[in-house]
Amino acid sequence: MRVAYFDPFSGIAGDMTIGALIDAGVPFAAVERGLEPLGLKGYHLELGERVRSGITARKFSVHVDSDPSHPHDHGTGTAPEHGHGGSGAHPHRHYAEIRELLSRSALSPGVRSRAQRIFHALAVSEGRIHGVPTDDVAFHEVGAIDAIVDIVGTAICLEHLEVGEIYTGPLPLGSGFARSSHGVIPVPAPATLDLLRGFRTRPDDGAIELVTPTGAAILSALATPAAAPEIVPEAVGYGAGDRELADRPNLLRVVVGRREREERGPHPAASPGSAHLARDEMAVLEANIDDMSPELFEPAVEALFAAGARDVALAPLLMKKGRPGTLIQVIAEPADRERLAAILLRETSTIGVRTHPVSRFVLARRQSSVETEYGPIAVKLVTLPDGGERAAPEYEDCRRVARERGVPVADVHAAAQRATRTP
Repeated sequence: MRVAYFDPFSGIAGDMTIGALIDAGVPFAAVERGLEPLGLKGYHLELGERVRSGITARKFSVHVDSDPSHPHDHGTGTAPEHGHGGSGAHPHRHYAEIRELLSRSALSPGVRSRAQRIFHALAVSEGRIHGVPTDDVAFHEVGAIDAIVDIVGTAICLEHLEVGEIYTGPLPLGSGFARSSHGVIPVPAPATLDLLRGFRTRPDDGAIELVTPTGAAILSALATPAAAPEIVPEAVGYGAGDRELADRPNLLRVVVGRREREERGPHPAASPGSAHLARDEMAVLEANIDDMSPELFEPAVEALFAAGARDVALAPLLMKKGRPGTLIQVIAEPADRERLAAILLRETSTIGVRTHPVSRFVLARRQSSVETEYGPIAVKLVTLPDGGERAAPEYEDCRRVARERGVPVADVHAAAQRATRTP
């Protein structure tokens, strides 16, 4: 897996992020195709170039067909229309609707998980600022399309580049005031500042809004605030905002590479087949529970996955005094440990969460698709230690196709498995 370092010397926004990742090697067509499973209508994408201070960068734009004049200009001092309820001129989508849209889509599990984490962070922050429950946070229709494309598009790009770790440098917060659907608000926007708790920032650096709520949510959900890691750079991408800034090029720079130890190949004592094995460091969170209704575990598990858990497992226990109980165990990125522990404590009856670091050996994997009599089905391809490959149909894609065709999921799954064995 690769490492990405975000260098936000002019801030960050959703469109700048996608522009930088496309410049780092993601085909524009891959973003367009990747967004199709969402089934969103009424918008089209554009990719252009901008030259800032002699640096050529990619400019990614979303044009909402219902309002051609709508500016998708993040990082320019105009706050996106994220809010709660209200009776604005545009219809709106609540966070609960967007979460359902993502859940039922045929996006790959990795893309869906990252997108859910980003939207969850954004909705929690907006709800806290405006004093409404997370599920009731509403995104005005035009802003919702922008946000969905920016957030899901970012997740698509990160998966395409096989990025496993993300780090970010200090963020310039800008200054002044901006107009939003709620009226005039200070810069940085309240949600932006809320999302960046724990991140290194530079207050009053810049005369306009440089970090948008969407950009802040991407970092809050996925990135670790840290100095640039020691990596071997493989690609550098620049994403442009719309405005020309007087004091700096309005660009986001993203460096993608691998840690040096990965470039040196397997450990000297490794077995001959281990060249296809990778190793990563994860965290395990767990709790023993004996006083919670079984049906309440399902929403807890959903909340953990939405917040970025890599895996969640439940196992039966026999606890003190012969009471039956349940072990809930979560595997997560180390940077997500505290956030997921808070969710465990909030969504379950436990009063304590154990954590410990673990190392994993993992197989390299990539997404592909196979043609079947029911249409294309997404599959996961993994490289085995001996260099061979194994394919596994994606269950969510099989379920979607089965629902559309009115056939059993088992039939679609079997057809996909047969197709993976076709020479």
